[in-house]
Amino acid sequence: MPSIVIHRLSVALALACLIGVGSAAAVPDTLAQRALACTGCHAVEDRAGPEGVVPHIAGKGAGYLFEQMRNFRDGRRVHETMALLMENLDDRYLRELAAYFSDQQPSRRYRPTAALTPAAAQRAEGLIRQGDRAGGIPACSACHGASLTGSAPNVPGLLGLPAAYLAEQLGAWRVGLRHARAPDCMARVARGLAAEDIAVIAQWLQSRPVPLLAAPAAPPPSWPLACGSVAPTGAAPAAAAAAAAAQVARGRLLALQGNCAGCHTAAGGRDYAGGPAIATPFGLAYAGNLTPDDGQGLGRWSADDFWRALHEGRSRDGRVLLPVFPYTSYTHVTRADSDALYAYLRSLPPVAQANRPQEIRFPYRTQFALTIWQWLYFRPADPAVDEAGRRRLTPAQARGAYLVQGLGHCGACHAPRGALGQAADEVSGGTIPIQGWFAPSLHPGAGHAASSEDIVALLKTGQSAGSAVLGPMAGVVFRSTQHWPDEDLRAVAAYLATLPAAAAGKAPTPAAPAVLKAGSAIYADRCADCHGRRGEGVPGIYPALAGSPTVLHPTARNLVQLLRHGGFPPSTAGNARPYGMPPQSLGAADTAALSSFLRQSWGNRASAVSEFDVLMLR
Repeated sequence: MPSIVIHRLSVALALACLIGVGSAAAVPDTLAQRALACTGCHAVEDRAGPEGVVPHIAGKGAGYLFEQMRNFRDGRRVHETMALLMENLDDRYLRELAAYFSDQQPSRRYRPTAALTPAAAQRAEGLIRQGDRAGGIPACSACHGASLTGSAPNVPGLLGLPAAYLAEQLGAWRVGLRHARAPDCMARVARGLAAEDIAVIAQWLQSRPVPLLAAPAAPPPSWPLACGSVAPTGAAPAAAAAAAAAQVARGRLLALQGNCAGCHTAAGGRDYAGGPAIATPFGLAYAGNLTPDDGQGLGRWSADDFWRALHEGRSRDGRVLLPVFPYTSYTHVTRADSDALYAYLRSLPPVAQANRPQEIRFPYRTQFALTIWQWLYFRPADPAVDEAGRRRLTPAQARGAYLVQGLGHCGACHAPRGALGQAADEVSGGTIPIQGWFAPSLHPGAGHAASSEDIVALLKTGQSAGSAVLGPMAGVVFRSTQHWPDEDLRAVAAYLATLPAAAAGKAPTPAAPAVLKAGSAIYADRCADCHGRRGEGVPGIYPALAGSPTVLHPTARNLVQLLRHGGFPPSTAGNARPYGMPPQSLGAADTAALSSFLRQSWGNRASAVSEFDVLMLR
C-alpha cells in the first residue's frame, strides 16, 4: 500500500549536523561570512561550473535579488539547489542578503564577443527592440526595460552578462531544463526562437556597453505575456474573524504542531489550499484542500467528518484515505483537539482550488487494496488505552508521548517501514522513501542530541552550542517546532528520554589509506576553514564534525546530501541570521573519499563510503 511518506516539510525530530565539542575560534559576525553558501558558487563575476555558467549577483538590484530568492523558495522558479538553500529563510533575512549583494561591486571584465555580421546584428537588435509579431514573441525591451537594465523588482538586466550564459539560459528555457511558475512566459518566448536566434541575441547583448548607473526601470503598465513569475500570488489569508476565540486560537497552534501547512500548502500557493506532489514508492500523492470551500475543500464537512478522517482514515463519503495522510498517527489525537483544529480550518478564507487526482499506481490506489491495508496494519486508537498507557508517565512525559506519537506524527519519518509502507510502532529510524534522506533513531544513545536542553534548543532555534539542523528537519523547525510552546518542547525531550537505549551498530568497514588521504586533502581545501582542522567546529555557528551524529549515522545518506546540496539552517527568532554551507560540486569519487575521511577521523568510527554508495544515493 502507499507508504506514509511525507513531504520534506513534515514533522520529524532529528535530521541534523549535531553536537560536538567546538573550539572558540573567532568567526566574523558579518553577512559575508553568513552568506558563504551563496558566494561558494556565485562570485563578483560570472564563471563556469559543473552545471554551466554561474552568474554574478554582485551589484544587481536588491529588489530583483530578493524577488528571485523568494521565487526559488516559494516554487515560482525551479532549481533544486537554490530551492533547498532558500526554503527555510524568511523574507527579512532574504532582504538583508539581497541588500548585501546589491551593494557589492561586480567585475566588468567581460571578453568581447566575436563580431556579428551586419545581418545577424540587425536580426538580434530587431528581436530585442521589436520582437517577432508573426511568431508571437514580444520585444525583450518590453519586459527588461528600454535600457535593458531590468524592470524592478522581478525582471533582471540583460547587459554585462557573457554570451555563453545568456545562450545557456535561453536554451534551457527552450528545451524545458529551466521552467517557472505557470504561465511560463520565458519558456514560450524561448521556444519561439530558433537556435541561431538565441546565439545572435546572446552575442549582441554581450557586445553592448554596461551603463555605469544601471538602475532597473519601473515595471510596464501591462506585461506583454501572462507570466507566473511576475503576477501577484495573492495576499496571505486575512486574520480569521474568529481568531480571538479560544477554540480557533488553540486550533491554530495545533495546526502548527501538526505542521499541516507543510503538506497542504504548495510552494508560493494559498495557505492550506492543497499541497505539492508527495513522492511515494507507489506513485505521487497530492494533499487536499483544507480551506472551507464548498466545492473543493472542507466547506461541507462536519466536525464529525473531520474527526473520522483523523481517527479512522476515512473521508466524508466513507472512502478509505491514502495512508500518505498520516492517520495512523493522527488516530491518537483527542476529539477535543480535532474539534479545535477543525474550528481553525473553518475560520480560514475558502479557496476554490481543485484537488489534483492522485497518481498512485494500480492496484495500490483502489479502495479494495486500501481496505485490505487497513485490515492488516491499522486499528483506530482506543482513547482509554492511550490514557492508561500514559498514566505510567509523568504529566510532562505523557504530553511528550502524545505529541510524538500523535499530532507531531514523528513516526511518519522516523519509523522503519515494510514493503507495503507499513510502519513499526516506534521511532527507531529509517530511510524516507524517494527523498533520499535518513531519519535517525530518536532513542537515547542514537545521537539525536546530547541532552534535553539540546533537543529543546534545536527544535526552538534550529541550533545549539555545537549543532545545527539541516536537510528536511530544517523545514520542520522553520514551519513548525519554532512556534511550539517551550513546555511542549521540554515535554518531547522528557518523553524521548524514557525510550529504550538504541542498539549498538555493526563494526565499521575501514577505508583504504589512499581514500583517507584523498579525503583529507579535500577536507583541508574545502571544509577546514569553517569546521576546524580537527573537525571541532565553532559553537553556535558551524557544527562540529568530530562526534557528529549526521557523520556517524549507519548510512551516509544525509552526509552525502549535505555535501551535494549545502544549505542554511532555518532562520528563526533565536537564530535569525544563520550561517550557510555551499554545495560542494564534487564528483562521486571525491564525495566518497571526503565522506569516508569524515566518518573515520578524530575518533569517528563509521563505515567507509564507496563511489557506488554515492551514486546509489542520488
